[in-house]
Amino acid sequence: MRLRLALVLLVAGCASYSGRGLAPGQSTEADVIATMGAPVETRPGVIAGEKVLWYPRLPYGRASYAARIAADGKLIGIEQRLTEENLERLENGKMTDEQAHDFFGPPWRVDQNPRMQREIWTYQFPAIPRPKVLYLQFSPDHLLREHYYMDDPDARLVPGRILP
Repeated sequence: MRLRLALVLLVAGCASYSGRGLAPGQSTEADVIATMGAPVETRPGVIAGEKVLWYPRLPYGRASYAARIAADGKLIGIEQRLTEENLERLENGKMTDEQAHDFFGPPWRVDQNPRMQREIWTYQFPAIPRPKVLYLQFSPDHLLREHYYMDDPDARLVPGRILP
């Protein structure tokens, strides 16, 4: 019984949080799943035949990894999509909720604001010295109407560390 428990803990400990050790062009989709675990979502990629395996680590990991798989089943690359550089691609009034989902991955939380007729997606971003949060507000026509990027109001700063 103890041997089984040790084996389970060893295998769980070997799962890579960010896909470290996987090689684009060499690793397969099966290698990605063996290393990173089952994806939360699988969505079609931009290029025909390509697909994206999503590994959000929200809320506490403050990361959302996209493992892009080519039509031949080989890994194209793994990208952390929640970065400040990627925020520059947001376009109010032009970007759809599908485009935002394909770009940032599944949101950590989805809330409804019926009075404003908005659906609000929340993503928690890593940032130093204080964690950030991104709010995307979509109207009923599925267009991004507003986005807000600010200090995470739920993060507590403790000297020497940040608590979620």
